[in-house]
Amino acid sequence: MLFVPLNQQKTLMKLKDIKANPNNPRVLRDDKFAKLKQSISEFPKMLSLRPMVIDENNMILGGNMRLRALQDLGYTEIDDAWVKRSSDLTEEEKQRFIIADNVAFGEWDWDTLANDWDAEQLSDWGFGIPLFGNSNYFDVDEKNDNQLNDSPKLSDNDYSIFELVMLHENKLKLLDTLNKVKNEFLFEKQEEALMEIIRNYNK
Repeated sequence: MLFVPLNQQKTLMKLKDIKANPNNPRVLRDDKFAKLKQSISEFPKMLSLRPMVIDENNMILGGNMRLRALQDLGYTEIDDAWVKRSSDLTEEEKQRFIIADNVAFGEWDWDTLANDWDAEQLSDWGFGIPLFGNSNYFDVDEKNDNQLNDSPKLSDNDYSIFELVMLHENKLKLLDTLNKVKNEFLFEKQEEALMEIIRNYNK
């Protein structure tokens, strides 16, 4: 019989003892939530690397959607390592943490993601791929299937934001085509590849 030293034994926490925060400012749409559940199912270790954060009353400060996903997946107990308790925060600090935990700091290198990572795999992991080399991209989650925003808005950096709803399979084909044109003509951005396609069409 194999005995595990006490300091190496896992301790479990009952999921019902963790309270969802009713004032959580962040939500996931159905498809994103499904991808979160898939990620937890396939890679549960990520929860020990990015644990939920609770206060002294077991109220969630960070990780409401992870809690809901675990409940949907049928978990009743979880490894203590999946939860981090923070009991020394003031109420103001708790509120600040809740917002800061849901803010995406930094920027992605979109061209590197487009060229060096597999778009379908990134999508399976819940990551939305932008069309151009900046943070303004075709959003397939925010609009209804038949809704098209045909009134682009000019941003501060002279980029015009244009949203297009399209099938996920078609989006992958579009990204693949843009990357091929980009590489063939040695363009720096996918936007230039798209404009090359438009120029050829309008000849």
